[in-house]
Amino acid sequence: MNFQQLRIIHETVRCNYNLTEVGNALFTSQSGVSKHIKDLEDELGIELFVRKGKRLLGLTPPGKELLEIVERMLLDAKNIKHLAEQFSQSDKGQLTIATTHTQARYALPRVVSQFKKAFPKVHLALYQGSPNEIAEMLKDGPADIGIATEMLNLLPELVAFPYYSWHHAVIVPKGHALEKKRNIGLEDLVQYPIVTYHEGFTGRKNLDDAFLKAGLNPDIIMSALDADVIKTYVELGLGIGIIASMAYQKERDTKLTLLKSGHLFEDNTTWIAIRRGHYLRGYAYRFIEYCSSELDEVRIKQALNPQVESEIE
Repeated sequence: MNFQQLRIIHETVRCNYNLTEVGNALFTSQSGVSKHIKDLEDELGIELFVRKGKRLLGLTPPGKELLEIVERMLLDAKNIKHLAEQFSQSDKGQLTIATTHTQARYALPRVVSQFKKAFPKVHLALYQGSPNEIAEMLKDGPADIGIATEMLNLLPELVAFPYYSWHHAVIVPKGHALEKKRNIGLEDLVQYPIVTYHEGFTGRKNLDDAFLKAGLNPDIIMSALDADVIKTYVELGLGIGIIASMAYQKERDTKLTLLKSGHLFEDNTTWIAIRRGHYLRGYAYRFIEYCSSELDEVRIKQALNPQVESEIE
């Protein structure tokens, strides 16, 4: 048994059992991939893959259990490399953050600025995507830290920590009729076309749930991934907007009015997530602590490895 065989098992599943793609990913031939798989099965004395002729269709029950072990072993191998870098180059390296546009644009600039002053030699890679994409980046390894409102706290492979709470806000063009109304309700909003976030982004579910509970059917004429696009089309008069409250900036959004609407929708929580078993460099812990002073290295490590604490006790 060797690491190349383990990588092939992992890549075969990742490439949906297409051995040509596996070979390309690992810079080897399809026949070489097939031979490695056959050699490993012969050594273990079990079949790892369900076959139809020469095609692989999926994993057998022992193959599924082996895959879990393989993924842990490959992750630990990567962690060994990170551990060496931690002590040989403690202030150098790369930190990869996967987050949504809203977080990157409005929540993280202060944190990034503080981090870069403390760790100028660390390359900070900031990837923006959907909550699904962020979760996949965490599970597959490219991302060290994920930050989003949706999904991250629901996956067993991840450990998620509350970052901060926020609420949605209603924006209208200057001079809009709703500016004159003191206490707006959901029934007032449904009188106008609405521009807001795509489903699955930036607390959209809470918006939909609020209207559903009130028995109202809003006319959402347009949805977008980020608040800047929503604000642009509200300025053009396409409708009223519902955005994350921190996305409204009075000094910049001079053509818009922010209405008092925090009471209309439930609060949202943005989460910071890490994959279980993923080794973090020291500066990664500092980045998280810059996000929230309550999330220090000790607390994070205890959450990632609760069995260690129980063994000490």
